[in-house]
Amino acid sequence: MNYRTPSRVATLLAIFSLLAHLCVGTVGSAAGGAKKEKASEPPAKISNKLRERLRRSGGSNASGSGETAQVILQLNGKPSGRLNALLNRTGVHVRARHENFDTLALDLPLAAVDELSTLDEVHFVSTDENVVSAGHVVTTTGTEMIRNAGLVSGLLGQTLDGTGVGIAIVDSGMDVSHKAFALKLDLSGSRVKFKKDFTGEGKTDKDFYGHGTHVAASAAGLSTVSGGAYEGIAKGADLINLRVLDSLGRGRISDLLSALSWILSPVDPSKPLSSSNPTNATRYNIRVVNMSLGAPAVDSYRVDPLCLAVRKLVDAGIVVVAAAGNNGKDASGAKLYGAIHSPGDEPSAITVGATNTFGTDARDDDGIATYSSRGPTRGSWVDAAGARQFDNLVKPDLCAPGNKLIYAEADDGGGNVNNLVKQNPKLDSGLVDSDNRRLMYLSGTSMATPLVAGAAALMLQANPKLTPNMVKMILMYTAQPLPGFNTLEQGAGELNVEGAIRLAKLVRTDLNASTPLGAPLLTGAAPTPSTTVAGYTFPWAQGLVLDYGYATGGELLTKYQKVYGTGFLLSDGMLLGADGHLMSDGTIWTSSVAFGDGVSLSDGSPLFGGERLFGDGMFFGDGHLMSDGHLMSDGHLMSDGHLMSDSVMFGDGILLSDTALFGDTILFGDANIAAQSAQMEGDNTTCMQ
Repeated sequence: MNYRTPSRVATLLAIFSLLAHLCVGTVGSAAGGAKKEKASEPPAKISNKLRERLRRSGGSNASGSGETAQVILQLNGKPSGRLNALLNRTGVHVRARHENFDTLALDLPLAAVDELSTLDEVHFVSTDENVVSAGHVVTTTGTEMIRNAGLVSGLLGQTLDGTGVGIAIVDSGMDVSHKAFALKLDLSGSRVKFKKDFTGEGKTDKDFYGHGTHVAASAAGLSTVSGGAYEGIAKGADLINLRVLDSLGRGRISDLLSALSWILSPVDPSKPLSSSNPTNATRYNIRVVNMSLGAPAVDSYRVDPLCLAVRKLVDAGIVVVAAAGNNGKDASGAKLYGAIHSPGDEPSAITVGATNTFGTDARDDDGIATYSSRGPTRGSWVDAAGARQFDNLVKPDLCAPGNKLIYAEADDGGGNVNNLVKQNPKLDSGLVDSDNRRLMYLSGTSMATPLVAGAAALMLQANPKLTPNMVKMILMYTAQPLPGFNTLEQGAGELNVEGAIRLAKLVRTDLNASTPLGAPLLTGAAPTPSTTVAGYTFPWAQGLVLDYGYATGGELLTKYQKVYGTGFLLSDGMLLGADGHLMSDGTIWTSSVAFGDGVSLSDGSPLFGGERLFGDGMFFGDGHLMSDGHLMSDGHLMSDGHLMSDSVMFGDGILLSDTALFGDTILFGDANIAAQSAQMEGDNTTCMQ
């Protein structure tokens, strides 16, 4: 891959060069008179930069190229019926409307620029240039594209920022007075709706460790510096602060279970559940729970108490997003497989790995962070014959940026920074040096997880009727497969907020348990399965990663599958056929959905379009990895010192040794010494905003 760091000097020179070019062009036109446009050239309503892009792509015949453009559309009159129709087409998105200046900010197919220029009310169309940073994270995830996507045809639409949706942050607490959690853009008020300490320290408004504040800000924080460079994904969401890690970042599983139980408990636990005494989840509209922490997955998810608790939350209609863990490599730097943490090994959770964007908004250079934990899950149980069986689920479900993210830094309000920064002063960003506004950077799947939690909040604001399984399906279906990384590293691919919101808005809001299998899922035509971020267009995964394989097919998107309801796992209803292949049972999946049993190395095309590493019949769901001796990638043996079927070989790493080196009752903010190292250092590349 060609990793690159943009040069601000080069950018400024390019802008000055463009300005000079435009000035020269203006003088020349004045001196020599207006030249007649050739029939094949765009008219003068189009900027030079857009003209050049159109010329290179074939002008009005560019529709076949699939290129898209971000433009500023200047109007000299009210929109006509033709313009309104164009703005409402599939693939055209209105990101913002500036009424004082009669302009619209659009994302649209490049070929549509020619058509815009023929409309009388259109004064000029130009590229939407970067003048000041809007924030790397919200840009590269596609979040900025959907913030004002409801502004169409002069009508004020819904601003998508998570408003009204509650996100429970189960972590080391929050520095509640930090301005990142303010209610208003002037940094006044607070969006922290409830706070409770389950550690016994009694610190409900402070985060002496510093982990939870950073996590909460990346999910739903405002930027404490101008320009919005360090905004969280759902900057308007409500926050519920459930503190389960102490001042040193340590906690117990029992404390975590208490916090999760509180969510489902009546507001007044001394009285029975009723409409006047609802659950805390209902009272605070907790639709998303973020768990950027975990314990080693020693026991099978079937009996792990954290996993069972997560399942109850999901069955109650709450989206649970969990970190995969930071054990993606061993002490020598070699890739490590099989280190997914609990409760990230729970099938109903949305388990998140970390990517490295190398500081660029465009996503063509993104890759999996070296420390991000890889599947398969290795929780185990002992069968009736006394043999130890491993879960071996394909995880994570998807991945998101997690390397060197800059977000809120907790302090005590008296000039004292948190323990993470005290121990590692270089974590302080140096951007702000006043209490309640400081920023720090951290790395890890802990940082990637709240980006997905924030995305889920945006989806639920856009369509409150989505079930947890629908949210999970949409996030995977619209993810970007990263070339060169396998399914056990990236799941379905990298978070794509723009695609997820576009699809979420199309899902019917009248679906329920009585909706028949195969009923229409969407209110309109299926969306174009691709997204463009910072000029780079990528296809969606167009499939789902399931426990032991995957599902693909257009009916995942166009027809209602019973597994999208509550009380199901997305992997329910799959049977192992007589030929050893996975198939639908015909009762909760429509017949045209295709199932596969395997792990693949992505080539950047839709899910499982690359080289097959484990093919059908080699990786299935009775707790065994099955292999016929095939090699994966470069042929390194993957082994944990135990027999795994008949000598399974993976290509580029080793399997974590049964988690025997970890205790099973203590949990940390992404769990152990290796995880802490990842938080401090990350991959040594460009720091992200």
